Amino acid sequence: MNKRMWQQPITKVAPDEVAVRGYRIEALMGQVPFAHVVYLVLKGELPTPSQGRMMDAILVSSVDHGATPPSALAARTVASGGAPLTTGVAAGIMTINRHHGGAIEGCMSLLRQAVARQQESGDSTAEVAQAVVAEARQERRRIPGFGHRIHAHDPRAARLFELARKEGVAGPYVEMAEAIQAALQDALGRPFPINVDGAMAAVLCELDFPTEIGNGLFAISRIVGLTAHVFDEITRQRPMRRISPTDHTYNGPEDREVPR
Repeated sequence: MNKRMWQQPITKVAPDEVAVRGYRIEALMGQVPFAHVVYLVLKGELPTPSQGRMMDAILVSSVDHGATPPSALAARTVASGGAPLTTGVAAGIMTINRHHGGAIEGCMSLLRQAVARQQESGDSTAEVAQAVVAEARQERRRIPGFGHRIHAHDPRAARLFELARKEGVAGPYVEMAEAIQAALQDALGRPFPINVDGAMAAVLCELDFPTEIGNGLFAISRIVGLTAHVFDEITRQRPMRRISPTDHTYNGPEDREVPR
């Protein structure tokens, strides 16, 4: 092999052939759900049915959160200036960072450290969680993945944990996340619940995803909502408008049941 040649283990492309992690793409098409292929591409192996259902739930959980997040505002603003759809979507993706979507990686790191601390010390999960909260408060450091500017109880987080238990995925990281939530409530004297970023972090730890990939999964999910926001901006809104993060209303379908 040429010494200057570099290697990558993700996709093989040859004349009339595309194979992802060893699976021909046409064999995956129509047979393996998209969320399972995401798992395959990122982890290298197809998920078990339970792992695949959890990956699907993770991707659905963050698909959109209205027009108020920085990513939606950035995407709409760029589109309002006349940029094409992909440029607007890219602008939205570029806002995903420490304070928006980026809490996933921070929370994954925190949970991994806390679970390792519990296993090494022999202390209970509750005792470690209380210590983590006490140390963060002493250092005036925010614990990523907890609290929300809108939701007192994030329904997406609750559903992810419900599904994780149903699918047999919940383990020490979900337990630690819930213990930290309880410790925060005790320390603050009010509810300070885990949000969708924190719940995603706990489940991704259970699925043994690398910490550094957490924000990427949020971006994969949110790109769908950003595409819809930019398309709406281009096709339904007037150009060069002032886009308020709060002075707007929803005018889509009323609440409806999911078909079973």
